[in-house]
Amino acid sequence: MHWQQQYDPLNNAALSTMVAALPVIVLLGSIAVLKIRIHYAALGGLAVALLVAVGIYHMPVRAATATTIYGAGYGLFPIGWIILNLIFLYQLTVQKGWFAILRTSLAHLAPDPRLQVILIAFSFGAFFEGAAGFGTPVAVTSAILIQLGFRPLAACGLSLIANTAPVAYGALGTPIIALSSVTGLDLMQLSAMTGRQLPFFSILIPFWVVWAFAGFRGMLGVWPAAVTAGVAFAIPQFLVSNFHGPWLVDIVASICSMAALVTLLKFWRPKEIWKGAENGVARTGQDHPVYSRAEIRRAWTPWVLLSVLVFLWGLPQIKSALNGISLPEFPVPSLHNFVLRAPPVAPAGAPPEKAIFVLNWLSATGSGILVAALLAGFVMGFSPRQIIKTYGETLVRVRYSLVTIAAMLALGYVTKYSGTDATLGLALAKTGVFYPFFGTLLGWLGVALTGSDTSSNVLFGSLQRITSEQTGISPTLMAAANSSGGVMGKMVDAQSLVVASTATNWYGHEGDILRYVFFHSLALAALMGLLVFLQAYVPPFTSMVVR
Repeated sequence: MHWQQQYDPLNNAALSTMVAALPVIVLLGSIAVLKIRIHYAALGGLAVALLVAVGIYHMPVRAATATTIYGAGYGLFPIGWIILNLIFLYQLTVQKGWFAILRTSLAHLAPDPRLQVILIAFSFGAFFEGAAGFGTPVAVTSAILIQLGFRPLAACGLSLIANTAPVAYGALGTPIIALSSVTGLDLMQLSAMTGRQLPFFSILIPFWVVWAFAGFRGMLGVWPAAVTAGVAFAIPQFLVSNFHGPWLVDIVASICSMAALVTLLKFWRPKEIWKGAENGVARTGQDHPVYSRAEIRRAWTPWVLLSVLVFLWGLPQIKSALNGISLPEFPVPSLHNFVLRAPPVAPAGAPPEKAIFVLNWLSATGSGILVAALLAGFVMGFSPRQIIKTYGETLVRVRYSLVTIAAMLALGYVTKYSGTDATLGLALAKTGVFYPFFGTLLGWLGVALTGSDTSSNVLFGSLQRITSEQTGISPTLMAAANSSGGVMGKMVDAQSLVVASTATNWYGHEGDILRYVFFHSLALAALMGLLVFLQAYVPPFTSMVVR
């Protein structure tokens, strides 16, 4: 027995679209306008999503309930699992004073807060995006920035803005791999096409994030660093994505970017070094204690362990080996193989939607982070009892964040399986000649709703291919545009907001962060839409499309 989605339940496309948008309106409005604490806002959005799914889209109650549990479970594992263990590692380093030493070493390496934004939020964050994804880079970089003296709003907002260019190739290329899987398009062509869109923004983002922080004149003062970091990231991003594939794009590009920037800083410094309380920095520029090289190397040890283990955990060979030991799978009752997607969202005769909760407890990125944290704890001299105590304290600290992430993913899953997100997508797809522009914004909408470029690609990938074929536009172009446009939505999804606020101990201020980044998110998405529009219709940009 199956249940088929319907995308115009009110027999009026405009009304159906308005109803489908209600969960998003309630969620974002509660956060940004009403300033309701985000876990309450997420639960409210989830309640509205369930009412719409059951009452308007006629989704069976049992299926809607199962979808909620499925989404909440995915929110807690693997996403919540990553956040919990990352904050645990951070707490260990803070307790031993090693994070303070790390902070000081970074301050000496890049003494100007504008340089710190480029080095840490953009270049360093991209490495963690490539290795782990799922909120890891924002958690790491925002925590480092706040320890460098950045105020919470600046630390969170700048980390979110910077974490855009690498997202499409995050977690060793997972979004592109998923996109190829759901569309049936060639993996290498999708990787190459995305790699002909994002490098323009990889050059732009270092300038953009410094401008958001320091203003235009402040940005001009560090333009050599912005150029160096951006170009050193963009060129490898293009080359690896076009000639190797999606797997190592961010890893290679981020290492090149960090190496180039560190080399530049050995020979160049801004004419004016910013100090004091400029533009959201509270303590940067104060006198710091002098530490020996041995102390600095020791302070970096936990984060080196984290980088190495996260990278190893992301390797397909390691994942396969760990999954071979244990990989429980649980088909979700009342949901697995129950929901049928319908044209034009999916081809006629498409198989029912799978719903299998995979408990990859060994191969999950969060497990690699936990191993790194435990090793770091013993290296730092913690006893087993102290480690357990700190872990319990961390769990208490992030409890509301875990509730929020669970509710947010449940909301996203309800909209996905009920078909309300497809209603919104179809509204954007019916834009005629402007479809390349609005189709790109569809990717942005998907990430804003689901919190994941991978999920957005799974959600709208087939729709992009079908619509583009009907309009005579390259399906490879529009499928890639879904992923490239989606990266700009990463800074406004509730999951990312929670991760940033939790990492900086600023939980409850997600509305402030949302208002800080919303313009940047929409503006960058519009610019990406313009680029895709040019690639679709205007020479010489059309020559960039992979054939």
